[in-house]
Amino acid sequence: MENQVVILAVGLLMGLLIILCVCILGYCLWRRKGQSQYQEFISTLPLFPECTAPVLQVSQGSRPRCDEIPFTVPPRFEPRSPSGLAGQAQVRSDGMEADGQRDILAHRGSLCVRSWYPMGTLLEGLYRGPALDQVAPPPGPAPRLCFAVEYRRCSEQLTVFLLRLGNLPPCFHGNVTLVELQLLPDDRRPRQARARGPGPDPELAECFVFQVSAVCVSESTLSVCVLSVAPQRKRRVVGRVLYPLEGQLGASGRVLWRDLETDTYTQCSELGDVQVSMNYSPSLRRLTLGVVRARGLQLLSDTGVFSQVSLQRHTQVVKTKRSSVVSCGGADPHLDHRMTFKLPPQHLDEACVRLELKQPHPMSPECAAVLGVVVLGPFMYARGPQLQHWLDMVNPTQEPVKQWHGLGRCL
Repeated sequence: MENQVVILAVGLLMGLLIILCVCILGYCLWRRKGQSQYQEFISTLPLFPECTAPVLQVSQGSRPRCDEIPFTVPPRFEPRSPSGLAGQAQVRSDGMEADGQRDILAHRGSLCVRSWYPMGTLLEGLYRGPALDQVAPPPGPAPRLCFAVEYRRCSEQLTVFLLRLGNLPPCFHGNVTLVELQLLPDDRRPRQARARGPGPDPELAECFVFQVSAVCVSESTLSVCVLSVAPQRKRRVVGRVLYPLEGQLGASGRVLWRDLETDTYTQCSELGDVQVSMNYSPSLRRLTLGVVRARGLQLLSDTGVFSQVSLQRHTQVVKTKRSSVVSCGGADPHLDHRMTFKLPPQHLDEACVRLELKQPHPMSPECAAVLGVVVLGPFMYARGPQLQHWLDMVNPTQEPVKQWHGLGRCL
């Protein structure tokens, strides 16, 4: 019985040794096969990057001396005139052709580019604005703006140079003068520049670049609004300039003078004018419109005047509100009507306000005659002062903006 146990133990031990030997032999064969496959991808030729200089092959048996190692000190850059740079480049190119061994492409990875791309130099033509003495200011005491417009079709960039202001009223000489620039109808956030120094003719010297395609630039309008900020942080509109770019791109780079359209004019329109106050609160989503007063109305009777305001989105009337009738002793009544409308911020570019001044009929109070109409809104609905008033309404200070508007006929 004991012999059988011994034989069984010896057999198991021999089996385990055989299995272990087989595993070791298989692992060695696998390692050897993997090394042979990896060595196939190794190239026997040395590889050098194209941008580096040739490497000197040194044998292991010999040790190079210090004088055998090539070493050059990079040249120090010295500013030169454009003509000197052009001459040096010409001489260098001639030497390279004579040499036949050096190529300009070999310097792609070099830190020393010498005279081809001199570091620390500026191309003055890219930053040079138009000169102020190219066009003299027109005669007259009207406030005006000096600017220039240039469009590059290759890069589709519209560059606007704001140069200076002229003939500002004396009440604005001691205030801070700001200029807000927009490219309508796509530019929603105005870009701002600050005049340098007080006085009637402050300088701006600002440059703004707009990325706009050649198809859309002819349909755009440049809007410039000049603001005066009092020490109490109260903003007041000095005047505006609306410059349509359609047909004006041929005069690129020429200095232009344009008179500011102010709100203090005394000449009334044919049907009269109305003074409107607007402000908008994004947090409350509320548009507040106030009809302050009117002047030069063509009254049909002495039954009074009332206003009717409609908030429209596209072609749909969202809300219509009507004020009470105010008796007017003349053609310049004081209305003092205020109305509020709910308007989300994302609908500011899709909505407009239609203001109508009406006069009740003497025989039938329900019927009313329209004295005039004003539409205030974005570029989709309005142009000129009506468009600028809508843009000024959306300001960070959320202060009411008052402006006179001429009444038009009802279509």
